[in-house]
Amino acid sequence: MASAQQWFQGARPHTWANAFAPVVAGSGAATASLYGVDVSGRQEVVGAWGSAASGWGDQLLRALLAAVVAWALIVGVNFANDYSDGVRGTDDDRTGPLRLTASGAASPGSVKRAAFAAFGVAGVAGVVLSLLSAWWLVVVGALCIVAAWFYTGGKNPYGYRGLGEVSVFVFFGLVAVLGTQFTQAGVVSWQGVLCAVSVGAMSSAVNLVNNLRDIPSDSEAGKITLAVRLGDVWTRRVWLVLVCVPVVASLVLMVSSVWCVAGLLAVPLLWVASGPVREGALGAALIPVLGSTGRAMLVWSVVTAVTLGLS
Repeated sequence: MASAQQWFQGARPHTWANAFAPVVAGSGAATASLYGVDVSGRQEVVGAWGSAASGWGDQLLRALLAAVVAWALIVGVNFANDYSDGVRGTDDDRTGPLRLTASGAASPGSVKRAAFAAFGVAGVAGVVLSLLSAWWLVVVGALCIVAAWFYTGGKNPYGYRGLGEVSVFVFFGLVAVLGTQFTQAGVVSWQGVLCAVSVGAMSSAVNLVNNLRDIPSDSEAGKITLAVRLGDVWTRRVWLVLVCVPVVASLVLMVSSVWCVAGLLAVPLLWVASGPVREGALGAALIPVLGSTGRAMLVWSVVTAVTLGLS
């Protein structure tokens, strides 16, 4: 029987920033749309596609529901990956945090049930959020759960075909940020799109450096990730490009509010995070990059959300 601490580690808390950052950024973009200069355009769109928040309390409720959905999804996908990689033997020789299935700390069945329990929580919160905003978002939520499972689950997991980072960019970047904005404001703005691309790029960077660390074991196990396809040198170069995206976005967002330059406060954190990648670190030495990149993403999202909201 795995201990509570082992289950907590199995949920991979160092990845949770990938869930909360898009909700924060999307909420900031939503606030700018709700109370900014594009209110008339927002009202024209809301009637056809959904309903915007009626006030601060309603907006906060929708933001909290979005956070529950995103958090439960990432916990679910982490347990699902633990189960699927464990039963395939991919995690038998792996550097990094505890894997419940591969280590034998928990049975494969219990890890699989934990994954679907998390998906269930995400589904319930998502349905409530959809009823408050737009019913058709239930379909989007269902697609998110399907994508989460088949990342490493099923007979032909797309995570084994080098599409993991694309999936992270789409679901924890575009869908999470723009979905959060839409459920609160009823529209998607250009500021929201920039936030979505930035968060998606940083989330993909977290996933990419994780796969960079595992190139040797994944290659041996037949798990063809994007890092395996690119090789060590090009994976590091792509990672550096991804973490530069929010820096450029902060400069562009200054068109909306000059205070969005405050997003550059994340640059020192990104520089520290990039150290092991730039210096050619391998294996366990790359593990700290996961957490430091996630923290930089969260800081960028919070600062950008505040500046957009105050604009």
